[in-house]
Amino acid sequence: MRIVIAGGHGQIALRLERLLAARGNEVAGIIRKAEQGDDLRTAGAEPVVLDLESASVDKVAERLRGADAAVFAAGAGPGSGVQRKDSVDKGAAVLFADAAVRAGVRRFVVISSMGADPEHQGDDVFDVYLRAKGEADAYVRGLDSLDWTILRPGALTDDAGTGLVRLEARTGRGSVPREDVAAVLAELLESPATSGLTLELVSGSTPVPVAVKAVAGN
Repeated sequence: MRIVIAGGHGQIALRLERLLAARGNEVAGIIRKAEQGDDLRTAGAEPVVLDLESASVDKVAERLRGADAAVFAAGAGPGSGVQRKDSVDKGAAVLFADAAVRAGVRRFVVISSMGADPEHQGDDVFDVYLRAKGEADAYVRGLDSLDWTILRPGALTDDAGTGLVRLEARTGRGSVPREDVAAVLAELLESPATSGLTLELVSGSTPVPVAVKAVAGN
C-alpha cells in the first residue's frame, strides 16, 4: 500500500513509518519543516513538506492522490495554546479529511485521544484540546466517502512496547506505550473491516493482531 501520514514527524508517526516500511509499504509523511526530513528517511518514509495550517484542500489532495490510505497523526503539541488546538487538532484534521475525499482516498485512520468529545466543557487548554479532537472526530464520522477508523489511546508513554493491548469501544482509563499505538495503527490499516469504528486503546493482555481481529466487523 501507499500510505500518507499527516504529522509525519510525530513520535507515534515515526514509529508507524518504520513499521509500515518494514512491511513493504510505500510511506510518505507530511511535515512542516524541511529539516525534519532526514528523520523520516531514516524511518523509511518519503518526507513531504506542507503546512496543514495554511495549505488549501486542493494542495493537500495533490499529495494524497494515488494513496491507498491516509493517517491523521498531526497535533499542535503539549506546549501549544488554545488557538493551535483549534487550527491543528481540529482544523488540520478537517482539512486532511476533505482532501482525502477529494483525492479519492477512502481508507482514513485518525489518532484521536481518549476523552475527546465535541460537547466537552471547560476553557483550560486541555479542555479545548479534547473538544477540538471531538469535533474533528465527529466531522470525519460524518463523511460517507471515507472508510474511517478513529483510535483513541489512553495516556501515552515512551516505555518499550509489549505488543499486548486492550482495544475496545470503551476500555476505561489507562496508559499505553507509543510503540504499541503504532503497532495497532499498522494493523488497523491492513484491516478494512474496522472501518466505522471508534476505538479506545490501553495496555492489556491481548496480542495486537488478535485484538484488532476481535473488533473487526463489530
